[in-house]
Amino acid sequence: MWNSIDRAVELVAKALALLGGLVLVAVMLLVVVSITGRALIPFGLGPVPGDFELVEAGTAFAIFAFLPWCQYSRGHVAVDILVPIIGKRRDAVLYVDHNLMMTAVAAFITWRLWAGMLDKMTYNETTFILRLPVWWGYAICVPLAVAFTLVAAFTVVRSWREAFRDPETARAP
Repeated sequence: MWNSIDRAVELVAKALALLGGLVLVAVMLLVVVSITGRALIPFGLGPVPGDFELVEAGTAFAIFAFLPWCQYSRGHVAVDILVPIIGKRRDAVLYVDHNLMMTAVAAFITWRLWAGMLDKMTYNETTFILRLPVWWGYAICVPLAVAFTLVAAFTVVRSWREAFRDPETARAP
């Protein structure tokens, strides 16, 4: 059963990262079109209206889409300098603590993102050029932040299981 849960978490995290990558490519193309339009103003073209607003929202989406995969694949910064000194078992136990802290940070970010979205909804704040409701950007990132929190919680369980196996098979980051 554990393997099927692990595989499901991996697939969701990877799918979100791929979606984030597609959004980042779309943002890149938007920037190219907008800059090209600016260069061709003498020929009657122009920049994409609201390009900065769209790039901002797309980049935020991509970042939040990448976080679950980064956490699942142990992509966050780790310092392995102490492994020879403290051993694999203690290092694996430290990794449980690190994942607990990351889960707390992810939950905090999710909570504050939700609160920020509610605040933007209350005051009907809009973007300057396109007049899009600002809360939309928050709303598309909240589910991604929830996914990040859930993946981080999963990594706590995963690292716990790894830390308390046979010391020779304990897998540290």
